[in-house]
Amino acid sequence: MSMKNLGLPLVALTFLVLAGCATQTVVTLQNGTQYLTKDQPKTNTADGFYEFVDIAGKHVRVKASDVATVRKEN
Repeated sequence: MSMKNLGLPLVALTFLVLAGCATQTVVTLQNGTQYLTKDQPKTNTADGFYEFVDIAGKHVRVKASDVATVRKEN
């Protein structure tokens, strides 16, 4: 098998391995509401919001002052 034929399966395998590296995170709000996210929320927004995608695929923006905790899911 030539190197050209090995390239595509190797790239596909790499993407599959990296897709499994996402770390689910639990975002708990001050009122007790919890969101399970696909990955670590973005917290560096200029307007002071947390931004993330929950496990249902919904894009969520929450004011930083409303967030009680952010922790990795075990």
